[in-house]
Amino acid sequence: MMQNGQDILRTENVMKTYMSGEVEVTALHEMNIAIKKGEFTAIAGPSGSGKSTLLNLLSGLDKPSSGKVFINQKPISDMSGNQLSDFRRDHIGFIFQSYNLIPVLTVKENIEYIMLIQGIAESERQDRVNDILNDVGLASMGNRRPSQLSGGQQQRVAIARAVVSRPDIILADEPTANLDSKTADNLINMMLTLNESKGITFLFSTHDKRIMDHSKRLIILKDGKIESDN
Repeated sequence: MMQNGQDILRTENVMKTYMSGEVEVTALHEMNIAIKKGEFTAIAGPSGSGKSTLLNLLSGLDKPSSGKVFINQKPISDMSGNQLSDFRRDHIGFIFQSYNLIPVLTVKENIEYIMLIQGIAESERQDRVNDILNDVGLASMGNRRPSQLSGGQQQRVAIARAVVSRPDIILADEPTANLDSKTADNLINMMLTLNESKGITFLFSTHDKRIMDHSKRLIILKDGKIESDN
């Protein structure tokens, strides 16, 4: 269990450089960020500010050129292969702009999928799935396929899938980008409720002013540096 006040996620002088032709470009400059349990934080900034690069490093989908990323005090930037895959599966929940649901599985099966890989007993899986379906307002839709759902409903399933395995942190990449205003507002309020009622830690990368306005902490990036953190 996390100690109260301990950082769930922390970066230590993280830099990311890449080559553009023969020119070295620095996408992130010595980034130091700490996220504590229960935060509801948005990372924002114009295109090219480094948001997506940072989220890829925080999730272990990419490695920093220098510096370290820690989740739950473990240096994920030093991990590779199966060790990193297993750690991500057990400690990080993902919400994507494009939902990334498995089309041939039902809503219940999509939500259950990560717990199945984790080896959680069937009775507990079913209890958790039923509970989270109630939480996200989809209790009557468990046997539908993703193609039978609206975009907002699909994103609710994606959020349920991210939450149900009880990760340390949920990383959400532009989760409202494909949704209309009313659906996006409902989704943000639902995530806020999950944050406040269950202490779930959310970290967003977003252009959406609604997410920025509802976030309890807003980190603005510009040119690969932190411009403000409030």
